[in-house]
Amino acid sequence: MSVVIIGGHDRMVSRYKKICKDHNCKAKVFTQMPGNMKGQIGSPDLLVLFTNTVSHKMVRCALSEAERNNTEVVRCHTSSGTALEEILNKRAAS
Repeated sequence: MSVVIIGGHDRMVSRYKKICKDHNCKAKVFTQMPGNMKGQIGSPDLLVLFTNTVSHKMVRCALSEAERNNTEVVRCHTSSGTALEEILNKRAAS
C-alpha cells in the first residue's frame, strides 16, 4: 500500500516513514509545499492530511489530486506518530 502524508513536523519525517514501513506501506511525506507537489503526489492508496500543521494551499492541491485519482483521504488534527499508527491500524483492519 502506498501512503502520502501531507503536513506534520519536519523533525518527524523519518518517524512517519518508519511507521509506514512497519505497516508494510511505502510513504511520501510533504511537510512543506514544493513547487511541483501536484506532480509528486502520484496516485497513492491513502492520503493522510495532518490538518493542524498544513497550509490551505497544500490542502487544496492534495485534495484535488486525491479526487482526480479516487484516493481515500483521512484527515487528522494531530500530527503525532501515534495518530498515524491508529490511522494505519484502522485501514488495515477494514
